[in-house]
Amino acid sequence: MSLKHTILLLLAVFSLGAFAQKQPVEYVNPFIGTSNFGTTNPGPIAVRGMVSVSPFNVAGPKNLPLEKDSRWLSTPYVQENTFLTGFSHVNLSGVGCPELGVILAMPTTGDLEVEHFKYGTTYSNEVSKVGYYSNTLDNYNIKVEATATTRVGVSKYIFPKGDANILINLGLGLTNEQGASVRVVSPTEIEGVRSVGSFCYYKPEEAYPVYFVVQFSQPADEFGVWKKPTTYNGAEAQWMGYNGKTRIMPGYTKEVVGDSIGSYMRYKFREPTVVEMKVGVSYVSIDNARENLEKETSTHSFDQIWAETKENWNKYLSKIEVEGGEEEDKIKFYTALYHTLIHPSTLNDFNGDYPKMKTRETLKTKDTRYTVFSLWDTYRNLHQLMSLVYPRQQSDMVKSMLQIYDESGWLPKWELNATETTTMVGDPAGIVIADTYLKGIRDFDVEKAYSAMIKSADQIDGNPLRPGLKDYLEKGYLTTKTTNSGSVSTTQEYNISDYAIAQLAKALGKKEDFNRFSKRSVSYRNLFDKEFNLLRPKNDDGSWLTPYNPESGANFEKNLGFIEGNAWQYSFMVTHDTKGLIRLMGGTKAFASRLQDVFDKGQYDMANEPDIAYPYLFNYVKGEEKRTQKMVSNLLNKYYKNAPAGLPGNDDTGTMSAWAVFSMMGIYPISPANPLYTITTPKFNKITIHLDTDYYQQEKLIISSNITKENQFIENISIQGKPHKGYFITHEELVNCKFLEFKLNN
Repeated sequence: MSLKHTILLLLAVFSLGAFAQKQPVEYVNPFIGTSNFGTTNPGPIAVRGMVSVSPFNVAGPKNLPLEKDSRWLSTPYVQENTFLTGFSHVNLSGVGCPELGVILAMPTTGDLEVEHFKYGTTYSNEVSKVGYYSNTLDNYNIKVEATATTRVGVSKYIFPKGDANILINLGLGLTNEQGASVRVVSPTEIEGVRSVGSFCYYKPEEAYPVYFVVQFSQPADEFGVWKKPTTYNGAEAQWMGYNGKTRIMPGYTKEVVGDSIGSYMRYKFREPTVVEMKVGVSYVSIDNARENLEKETSTHSFDQIWAETKENWNKYLSKIEVEGGEEEDKIKFYTALYHTLIHPSTLNDFNGDYPKMKTRETLKTKDTRYTVFSLWDTYRNLHQLMSLVYPRQQSDMVKSMLQIYDESGWLPKWELNATETTTMVGDPAGIVIADTYLKGIRDFDVEKAYSAMIKSADQIDGNPLRPGLKDYLEKGYLTTKTTNSGSVSTTQEYNISDYAIAQLAKALGKKEDFNRFSKRSVSYRNLFDKEFNLLRPKNDDGSWLTPYNPESGANFEKNLGFIEGNAWQYSFMVTHDTKGLIRLMGGTKAFASRLQDVFDKGQYDMANEPDIAYPYLFNYVKGEEKRTQKMVSNLLNKYYKNAPAGLPGNDDTGTMSAWAVFSMMGIYPISPANPLYTITTPKFNKITIHLDTDYYQQEKLIISSNITKENQFIENISIQGKPHKGYFITHEELVNCKFLEFKLNN
């Protein structure tokens, strides 16, 4: 064989090998989490996108009708449902309360029909990839394809020959608010506004607008608007959500305002035709929605937009590269990482405009203004993942929190699109800020952040973040009189926030505050009852709540002591003081035994944040670390799967997914606001984390192991070839070590 032929053969072999190497985006399965109440959806979205294009299948004769009962619908798509009524363009991923799911577009054929129960259809040939979704609408033989940029949803409708329609339905949605207006600008453009709000039924007076502009590649032969009557007569009318016939107003009526309205474009195709539709969105104005659409999509085709969105996703997902291990684990890993990059999401427009908290007057930002801060969930692990892998994003998230403080006077609790929902309990934003600063990400105004944290920790009157603070400061805990639910768990949340303040105070040289808040951070000890070796609510007079059942409160039952959980699911949620809890429980043996009881008695809830770190707590007991390794592996195998029901439950804006990402890498941020990771068995032979050199000195961190089906347990750990004692590693050690190596055995 000649040298030339040898070189060509080697190049061919190399090319085949390169072709066979899958990119991270190819491992993502967006259908994971679309069942088992995971509340994700398979529609396309850009990294941290404002817009997503989700198939909407939760309103129809075979599903729970939205008009009848929308209380339990917090997602536009459930995998088991089969009746599709459109594609919504602003959606939330992995949340437990209804909101958004509006601006629905629906292509149909034949006569014009605007009642979704009548025009809805089954669908087939469903495909979902990163940045792309497709199906075929069975009743109409229309192929639908969708992709998205940050602020624009782009759809391609492949119509058969004949009469065709594209409906923009502003009556459907998941939001608890109604009200909209729509105007046909031309045969190729529609603009309007939809009212949304009242997430989790909080503060219905704080409804807010989402603006949109829709552009079509083909001019309509006819167009118009419609409006449904809003009075209900009889059971059938209540069920169907309308009374009598919907009033359809053709082309000479171009605008309509009301609760159940929409607009349509109507075509007469002489041959099969493709129509591209682009929906630009803004929370500021219609003009900004149009500018977002033009800046992000005007010169790009559908295929170009999808390619760019996919490429950007691949860039972010490639920040962590995994090698070896099981192929199924790679799918679970990269899908989980994908879910962590959806929320928090972008609020500002292309030009930097965004709505101010409360007043919604227009402000401008240079950096990304983020929204969807589900902080009771995400303070535990998601923001720690962002700090490690995406510190620029995490920095902008902290800056966004400080903008919220400037605008409203308080740090966020559960902020959504420039509204504060005050959902859940605690004072979590300061925990995230302290954790970020202590990880070395310091390009924000830390003194302002510290002042904001002190304000929420000390101001008794008019404090939306810490209700019951007076009792907390005077007694050290909330009582059954302070609140009718969650007195113990809220005390614990305040403790963790105080611990975060103490750690930040220490870093800033504020010794007096460090001592004061360190003392406050362990006041949960007043609620520890040795009779049960668990936490227990106290009454206003200091007596124990009696009678007392530590198991009551699970599965969202109301409980005087705990929010969305019970004593078993909360008593170990003091990871900032685990050693103190060990002493309270009578030492390491008693601690490990009681912790094991949580699992043996069926009290561990993988889908619930308070006990999410429990499997890692065995690492605090020397000689019991193997329990952590076995338990984490079992939980990953049991609850995380390459299937629609492949999440343990509600993804909680990426929190459950972040748990999987960390756990599969073999490290976990065990104590929020403490730059420390605990260790377990990684799922891959090699994990390369590409570090951001604007924040970290090293370009990459490599975690390696000899994991096989037989080798599952840690024999020893080394850092750059030197033995590492114990099952904890500081953030500073981790990002500067280059090589973290696990030697495993069976």
